Amino acid sequence: MDLTADVFGLDYAAEADRIAGRLREVTARELHKRGLVVAISGGVDSSVCAALAVRALGAQRVFALILPERDSADESERHARILAGHLGVRVETVDIAPTLAAIGCYAARDEAVRRVLPDYVEDWRMKIVIAGGREGAINHFDLVAQSPDGRTHERTLGLADYLQIVAATSFKQRVRKTLEYYHADRLNYAVVGTPNRLEYDQGFFVKNGDGSADVKPIAHLYKTQVYGMARHLGLPDCVASAAPTTDTYSLAQGQDEFYFALPWAQMDLALWALEHGLAAAELGNALRISEAAAEAVYADIRNKRRSTRYLHLPPLLLGPDAPAETPA
Repeated sequence: MDLTADVFGLDYAAEADRIAGRLREVTARELHKRGLVVAISGGVDSSVCAALAVRALGAQRVFALILPERDSADESERHARILAGHLGVRVETVDIAPTLAAIGCYAARDEAVRRVLPDYVEDWRMKIVIAGGREGAINHFDLVAQSPDGRTHERTLGLADYLQIVAATSFKQRVRKTLEYYHADRLNYAVVGTPNRLEYDQGFFVKNGDGSADVKPIAHLYKTQVYGMARHLGLPDCVASAAPTTDTYSLAQGQDEFYFALPWAQMDLALWALEHGLAAAELGNALRISEAAAEAVYADIRNKRRSTRYLHLPPLLLGPDAPAETPA
């Protein structure tokens, strides 16, 4: 088989039924819960998870949350509302910006930004972009900021400043998860996690934030397959075709800008190729990049697996009779 999107071929009707059946069984018999809580962002992953939850339990047993903050794109909330209406689920919107401000999320982030770019103030917009890995070099991160007059300013981030910005923005995922579990506890529901296979494999989530969940229905599906599932389930086009973004920084940011070595469709192929033992030259031919560049992508995948392995682990017990570790 040629290395194209055809490798992700799937019987979507059968897979949707299988996931829904398993989700229904897990919720009732293993988690002993009455329903499911899903935070919906307006993106395709959370939309598919919400739709599969409804397929499994019915709309009356699915509770959706929309959790914007000051850096969220306006269209994210709008698309999430369209999805909730389409599915007929109960939905609650909570602006988490006051909570984030109170615990210092924005202040800590801006403090680190100003160490690199002293002119930066609150009405500027910013994001972080990754560089180096796809060229075979060591990854590093740049700050990209835009002043109100439209000018763009770019600076290389040192490790301490990068870590502070990321740590501060991780408050967002952790506050959202706190609200998800509040409603799950209130309703005796379970919490649905929404990562796809690429995100789960590569550790693209925050520990005790969006990485926390009771069940993860699509963590085995490549992003390409998630889009296919969204189309099969008949979801609104605004979510079924939504480009993946982090929706974390005030400047629009693609996932490949912040984390992955390549855009998601190419990363799917790279991950599939690596998992199926294809040589870097075969990946290079498929992506129209050099063999060396393809090998650098493979190396980046392996490095991320090593560096984010701790995200998948439960707390490590140190007693002499501690059980063997199992993935979270």
